Amino acid sequence: MNIQTLNLSLAFVLTIVLGMIVVPILKRHKIGQIVRDDGPQSHLKKSGTPIMGGIVMIIVSSILLAINAFKYPVLILAMISILGFGIIGFIDDYKKLILKNTEGLSPKKKMLGLFIVTAIFIFAYLKIFNLGTDIIIPLFHQPFALSMPVFIIFTAFILLGTSNAVNLTDGLDGLASGVVAIIMTFFTLIALKNGEQDMVILGSVVTGTCIGFLVFNFHPAKVFMGDTGSLALGGAVAAIAIIMKMPLYLAIVAFVCIIDTLSVILQVLYFKATKGKRLFKMAPFHHHLELSGMKETKVVFLFWIVTVLFCILAYLI
Repeated sequence: MNIQTLNLSLAFVLTIVLGMIVVPILKRHKIGQIVRDDGPQSHLKKSGTPIMGGIVMIIVSSILLAINAFKYPVLILAMISILGFGIIGFIDDYKKLILKNTEGLSPKKKMLGLFIVTAIFIFAYLKIFNLGTDIIIPLFHQPFALSMPVFIIFTAFILLGTSNAVNLTDGLDGLASGVVAIIMTFFTLIALKNGEQDMVILGSVVTGTCIGFLVFNFHPAKVFMGDTGSLALGGAVAAIAIIMKMPLYLAIVAFVCIIDTLSVILQVLYFKATKGKRLFKMAPFHHHLELSGMKETKVVFLFWIVTVLFCILAYLI
């Protein structure tokens, strides 16, 4: 059995096994979703669905990456991103759902935490693993070296932007986990093509955990990943793109995440500029599609298909 199939299979099976243990515990302790009243009416029945299920993906991916890190130390970089962002998400979820603090982490504290993780990742990338400041530009396929300050700012933007974009995309059953599985499959195929075994392992592990989580998360979801999972998955996507020197490709393969993020930004700007009017029926954009009459499962499949098409485009260029 080749390395990618082994790690993907292990991640898939372990996620299902651990999920069968964790999901009932979350349900027993009534750690459930709080649904917005102004959202799609079909979502009201989701109230009380166990959340924080992302901890399953974090545990499984961390164990498998730690085992493989003995042979491929650079995987520690990915663990910093996944665990770091995941812990920030866990603290936020914990305060909101268990301590019943509806605000969770304040925006300032949350951003501070994300900045700290980002700083640790960049320091390790440059000073411990000495991976350089070059990135690959789509179409040209040649590395282009950035100046140190530009690289640091750009990499911080990728880490913070990607983690938050995946977080915003996590709003429908199976949406974020499916989109991330497709994106990580893209990077895994590129790593296979280039002979980057360490990144093949990273991509396979995260893809396997996402597919395993879909067993519980696909409509009708038995559990949601919460910020715990979505921030961790965003960290995984950003990490593999940066380590493979392909962060610019995220503008293509993560197109649906970018659309969701832009819709939120535009909604806020338009709301302030027009003193209360809305550009979309609801942001992020996937909720606008729902409120426009599209069924939840159709929106999810649409976002999956679009992600597949953009990943094919990115692979070809």
